[in-house]
Amino acid sequence: MTAKKPENVENPSFEASRDELARIVQQLEAGGLTLEESLALWERGEELAAVCQGWLDATRARLTEAMSPD
Repeated sequence: MTAKKPENVENPSFEASRDELARIVQQLEAGGLTLEESLALWERGEELAAVCQGWLDATRARLTEAMSPD
């Protein structure tokens, strides 16, 4: 059994952020939450979406740089 690398809370991986965001979406879609709970989840989801977008933007920049002729 391999040990799972601990997540950096300040700089989570794309995969960890995406997975948490998917869980939040499921919770919101399921309903049954108070307004405060829904708002807190939505705010966290916005944070995670920004983290994911940052990863995607950085990856696109790296690929563009790697593929550009020198």
